[in-house]
Amino acid sequence: MASLGANPRRTPQGPRPGAASSGFPSPAPVPGPREAEEEEVEEEEELAEIHLCVLWNSGYLGIAYYDTSDSTIHFMPDAPDHESLKLLQRVLDEINPQSVVTSAKQDENMTRFLGKLASQEHREPKRPEIIFLPSVDFGLEISKQRLLSGNYSFIPDAMTATEKILFLSSIIPFDCLLTPPGDLRFTPIPLLIPSQVRALGGLLKFLGRRRIGVELEDYNVSVPILGFKKFMLTHLVNIDQDTYSVLQIFKSESHPSVYKVASGLKEGLSLFGILNRCHCKWGEKLLRLWFTRPTHDLGELSSRLDVIQFFLLPQNLDMAQMLHRLLGHIKNVPLILKRMKLSHTKVSDWQVLYKTVYSALGLRDACRSLPQSIQLFRDIAQEFSDDLHHIASLIGKVVDFEGSLAENRFTVLPNIDPEIDEKKRRLMGLPSFLTEVARKELENLDSRIPSCSVIYIPLIGFLLSIPRLPSMVEASDFEINGLDFMFLSEEKLHYRSARTKELDALLGDLHCEIRDQETLLMYQLQCQVLARAAVLTRVLDLASRLDVLLALASAARDYGYSRPRYSPQVLGVRIQNGRHPLMELCARTFVPNSTECGGDKGRVKVITGPNSSGKSIYLKQVGLITFMALVGSFVPAEEAEIGAVDAIFTRIHSCESISLGLSTFMIDLNQQVAKAVNNATAQSLVLIDEFGKGTNTVDGLALLAAVLRHWLARGPTCPHIFVATNFLSLVQLQLLPQGPLVQYL
Repeated sequence: MASLGANPRRTPQGPRPGAASSGFPSPAPVPGPREAEEEEVEEEEELAEIHLCVLWNSGYLGIAYYDTSDSTIHFMPDAPDHESLKLLQRVLDEINPQSVVTSAKQDENMTRFLGKLASQEHREPKRPEIIFLPSVDFGLEISKQRLLSGNYSFIPDAMTATEKILFLSSIIPFDCLLTPPGDLRFTPIPLLIPSQVRALGGLLKFLGRRRIGVELEDYNVSVPILGFKKFMLTHLVNIDQDTYSVLQIFKSESHPSVYKVASGLKEGLSLFGILNRCHCKWGEKLLRLWFTRPTHDLGELSSRLDVIQFFLLPQNLDMAQMLHRLLGHIKNVPLILKRMKLSHTKVSDWQVLYKTVYSALGLRDACRSLPQSIQLFRDIAQEFSDDLHHIASLIGKVVDFEGSLAENRFTVLPNIDPEIDEKKRRLMGLPSFLTEVARKELENLDSRIPSCSVIYIPLIGFLLSIPRLPSMVEASDFEINGLDFMFLSEEKLHYRSARTKELDALLGDLHCEIRDQETLLMYQLQCQVLARAAVLTRVLDLASRLDVLLALASAARDYGYSRPRYSPQVLGVRIQNGRHPLMELCARTFVPNSTECGGDKGRVKVITGPNSSGKSIYLKQVGLITFMALVGSFVPAEEAEIGAVDAIFTRIHSCESISLGLSTFMIDLNQQVAKAVNNATAQSLVLIDEFGKGTNTVDGLALLAAVLRHWLARGPTCPHIFVATNFLSLVQLQLLPQGPLVQYL
């Protein structure tokens, strides 16, 4: 807005200091770069929603779910599951979906399972919504067509229909041949089990019907899908929620901030809390995923330990710190890509994406100087392609970060579009030009008018503004010959004159024209970025993996952890001078303890002693060290050898729940001990502390002895059991059979 002021003698003067160049009153101050990044981080902390679709067919399970945090569909290849649907229960416990979608046509096992799931009022944080769709929505052919006709931003627009089909077929196996389990004496006949494709089709139908994430958008805007990812639940170690709780692997606490009391949680003193030194949010998310999926896949575990051991070498400390600094700039790329897909991109998104891409290039250059014998370094060096440099170069050459932050909108640098540059030059020259126009207008106005100004308002155009005189009381007093009255604002009258109309015709709406052209350039830039979304997604995957391993290496260095060894041929664990990872941080002194259980001797270890002697800590220490080894972390021990472990069961802390309608002792018996009795194998680790104390002494002692005798009767297939008890009668009365399987500590 340019203005001309005149004193009562009508002497023209220059523009007032601080007058705005154009538009309505100036907007609120725009946050600077650091504040913009903090705003982005706050948005990353929004709770994600997960919507799961499941199908159960002929003993095989098809699962697919959509995660709003990264706008990605995750699917699991068809996998066999027991009639009790234990695999499905594990998936539900891990991802905690907002809703579960399935076909209205189900067999008795699935119906019973879903009914039980819907009745779990005590489920945390809350039970999912069960949604039934007509079985026709899960048809194989209609599901294929739904998948192939979807609008996916990661598929270039230049692809033909045939190329798109071939591309999707490389990600999703549309024809999946499975061999049903049966008698091995007969040659099994391959059967077509399309549950996976049908689950994906049903999920797409649900997303389109509910319009997840785009509820307020136009109907032609589809739900953003930035990629498909396959996940598999093989080679996993079975650990239930009670074990995670009693071992303090995770521990959520209410946030101390009064602004987050209602929904905010923070991690308390837990194993995850002390090992989580990740510098990016996606690294923290991956670490949590590893904790929920402990594995006995030796190849995967060894690859994780190799990276940790490399960064623990003293000469690699500086490299580890530099990589961690770069990882701190890896931000929420999926959120930015989702906004680009919906055309909701913010000014800060371009700055964050620019820093993320350049940090990724720094990671690539650093990893190229590291030993390529380590798989992770080799993957980063090869898969962080030149597309990243292309994206960074485009953003750096096109986006005017300072101007964008100042105007709170997308602006481009000079010399990108000559037409935009010319219009900006004309817009910048308006103040002095409008001052001259105002001077000429003042000469033609009534002598009672002391001053005037010519202003430019986007979407309205050029107007003549004069102060309201004391004599101008009624609306009729606003009429001036030769001028068209427009409106009154802040004691100033605004008119259209012949000159302002001529300016409208000559200059047009410069401000809006510039915005429109810059928005078009932004759209073209978004298309270039979205066409390379696959490499950005891969950057996030590999960077988060590197972040997790650097965090584990940092913790191992500070706490004095050592590398565990894996011996699949050995049953059980051997630990020399092990320590409880949490207790050693809280106690002034901690005495290390050794553990050895393996082979056919000492499979049942009975630990007795006075209260506060450390029996419970010893049990938890064995469980935590074993767990840490199974997620690929160094462990708090001088040496640790981990054999074949397929599950960890515990009965350490009593659980209480009013909604279950069971006593504390019955919960211990029915849910914790019964789960171990029914599921523990020769490769399982069972930790039992003070079982039987919730009822009278005789009954509790009898139950404990009966459970242990049940396992001992299995002989060589007895699980590895650690029992801490104050029932000295168990030893004195020799209630357990004598033999090499029992060892008293």
